[in-house]
Amino acid sequence: MNDIERTTPMRAAMTRIRFKGAAVAAASAAMAVVLTACGGDGGSDKSEGKPKESSTSSDSQKNEAPEPEATDENQVLATIKGKDGVEVIVSSAERESGGFITVKGRVKNGSQQIWTAAGWQGTEQEVVGNGASMAGATLVDQSGKKRYLILRDTDGRCLCTKFDGLAQGGEAPFFAQFPAPPAEVTDVDFQIPTMPTATIKISG
Repeated sequence: MNDIERTTPMRAAMTRIRFKGAAVAAASAAMAVVLTACGGDGGSDKSEGKPKESSTSSDSQKNEAPEPEATDENQVLATIKGKDGVEVIVSSAERESGGFITVKGRVKNGSQQIWTAAGWQGTEQEVVGNGASMAGATLVDQSGKKRYLILRDTDGRCLCTKFDGLAQGGEAPFFAQFPAPPAEVTDVDFQIPTMPTATIKISG
């Protein structure tokens, strides 16, 4: 009986020690879980924040990018009025890197009939076979006293617009390419057979 009384408090004390140890271990484990969870969330927030910030910055850059300037297709270097209401509007004469000039514009048919560019192909034997076209057009450098004929390929086909016929009140674009005069020349006379001469300014 006395042995039992001595050992019971001892067992109770041991039980209390074990209980406290278990509680401390449980608390430590719980604290570790909490710290791990906090660390994971913090890392996740930072990693998720970076792509969002980058995306916003990218979108802002896209919105601020300048738009390309629109070209002015209605620019007029010269207006040439021929007989029967036919009109030529020259919009550009630009130097190209290959050593030639491209003249562009449009033709308006204000006559009372279909227009076929009669006579515009010129009388030169090499280009007369181009038919309804601007093959007879030329550029004249008055200061250098030189005339530039329209460019053509080895078969005599001009580097210019060929017309199929323009209905009454119709309008069609044109282009014509010539050898480029010296770089210091900025003004030339544009001549089309049967039409008045117009002075145009070279750009580029």
